[in-house]
Amino acid sequence: MECKEYEKYVSILKAELVPAMGCTEPIAVAFAAAKAREVLGKMPDKVSVEVSGNIVKNAKSVVVPNTGGRRGLEAAVGIGIIAGDASKQLQVISEVSEEQMDRLGAFLEEPGVSVGIAESNLSIDVRVHLAAGSDNVNLRLAEDHNKIVYIEKNGDILFECPVSEGTEQSCLLDMSIDGIFEFSNICDISDVYEVISRQIEYNSAISDEGLKNNWGANIGSTILKYSNGSLPEVMGKAKAAAGSDARMGGCEMPVVINSGSGNQGLTVSLPVIEYAKYLRCSEEKLFRSLVFANLAGIHIKASVGRLSAYCGAISAGCAAVAGIAYMTGADLNQISHLIVNCLATTSGIVCDGAKPSCAAKIATALDAAILAWNMTKNDQQFLDGDGFVKKGVENTINAVSRIAKDGMAETDKTILKIMTDL
Repeated sequence: MECKEYEKYVSILKAELVPAMGCTEPIAVAFAAAKAREVLGKMPDKVSVEVSGNIVKNAKSVVVPNTGGRRGLEAAVGIGIIAGDASKQLQVISEVSEEQMDRLGAFLEEPGVSVGIAESNLSIDVRVHLAAGSDNVNLRLAEDHNKIVYIEKNGDILFECPVSEGTEQSCLLDMSIDGIFEFSNICDISDVYEVISRQIEYNSAISDEGLKNNWGANIGSTILKYSNGSLPEVMGKAKAAAGSDARMGGCEMPVVINSGSGNQGLTVSLPVIEYAKYLRCSEEKLFRSLVFANLAGIHIKASVGRLSAYCGAISAGCAAVAGIAYMTGADLNQISHLIVNCLATTSGIVCDGAKPSCAAKIATALDAAILAWNMTKNDQQFLDGDGFVKKGVENTINAVSRIAKDGMAETDKTILKIMTDL
């Protein structure tokens, strides 16, 4: 592998596997609001926010951490303004005092927060407008959850960078399962040690919290109650679901994300970690397996886009079990067949926003991925022409991305209308 290609994979892991607290969409809004408040330099007396439809969808039903159990965009904006530290980006509201939390209720009444839907072709688009007396700030966050692209104060443009109104994440599209497999085999663990070890630590911790206490729909603990927790596939599924239980329920613990999503970060990592425990793998083998799983998850999801009508747990679950297959010594051909089998089985499950049932979708995605792996081990595979399956793993991934990005575009609009009663 050429040095430039090698560095590309390292930089993707470092850029993508970052900590976030709470559901990423309301946290992105809180981050934008906190930055706008910082630029304004005072508390605003007028607050309005416009966001893309997918932001609305994913922020509507989740509890925003450190808000006293409040849900939705208004709470995210308010706590970002009152207590947010923009320098912490996706951990912007990780430190909120009781006094600040108490102030939130009054702030949401006066001045209040006006929320509207932005006319935008981007799945991630947040526009914050703050005013205090004669001072005003306009700020835009777009394309990624922590990417501020425009800041204006009192008519003066302080910062601006180009926004692609077409394809998002272009830097992530130039990957392949072949390249990911090679990189996972040869990478110097010291180059990825910090990001992978942080993922293991953070995601394991919130998963344990989800199993110990009452969070969300308690999918993780329900799985263990009615299944054999000594089996690694059961424990991996339960741990991933439990992490989502806690995260969707407003737990204040951070998650290391994948493809901009905490749920995908939990799904792609925790089953791999549990299998490593069961198989008593070396740390190096675990790390290489997580490198493969994370990059595969990013690759499969990249052409779909950060947010869409396509449930990201499907690609993440597929990638997790591909990482497990890698851990057990599967070759590139077997892993490719596994991915095709999995995508052919569960692609099309819709994303109807972030909420407690995400944990159940994670469990379903992992079940399907395990079935796909068992099919592969039994020399069974879906072939070119079986539905949207194409010859070769990359062609099948491209087919899925077309279905998700193009075919499900109207589905996404319909879901949003149903969720918002429009």
